[in-house]
Amino acid sequence: MEWLPIFLRLRGHRCLVAGGGSVALRKARQLLAAGASVTAVAPEFAAGFEEAARGGRLEMVRARFAPTMLAGCRLAIAATGDAAVNREVAAAAGALGIPVNVVDAPELCSYIAPAIVDRDGVTIAIGTDGAAPILAREVRARIDAALPRGLGRIAALVARWRATVRRCIPSAAARRRFCTTTI
Repeated sequence: MEWLPIFLRLRGHRCLVAGGGSVALRKARQLLAAGASVTAVAPEFAAGFEEAARGGRLEMVRARFAPTMLAGCRLAIAATGDAAVNREVAAAAGALGIPVNVVDAPELCSYIAPAIVDRDGVTIAIGTDGAAPILAREVRARIDAALPRGLGRIAALVARWRATVRRCIPSAAARRRFCTTTI
């Protein structure tokens, strides 16, 4: 394992997406779904950006990327389709200690984005160390098809009982025994 899988809280934090194409839009939507405020910067934007911006947490900046645009960002994504601009985003983010993902260029990334299965509170991330994104998407599709749609509701139910279970069964070992024998 070359990359550590990690879940990052982005709710209420500003993130930058450099690029205005369909890949940049998909990345911006993922960040919005995680609760981030997103600044998308590109000379032009694909259809769909205007609609995504209506929610108020996506700001569209019609310009070429400049390193000063990273001020206050928690995360950056470069998805411009222009290798020189993507390298510039990676270098600027790296200099500021901001985690950066450069789409289709893992050698420029400080983090890579996994394929994701999301069941409203149960999230599964699938990665291939950036080597085979198509394989990760195929595995994601198979896991997605195998999991029940209501899994998120089960997670919410378990979450409501978590504190009660901790009070009633104080040790981790006892909780594991309880869970494996009753579920």
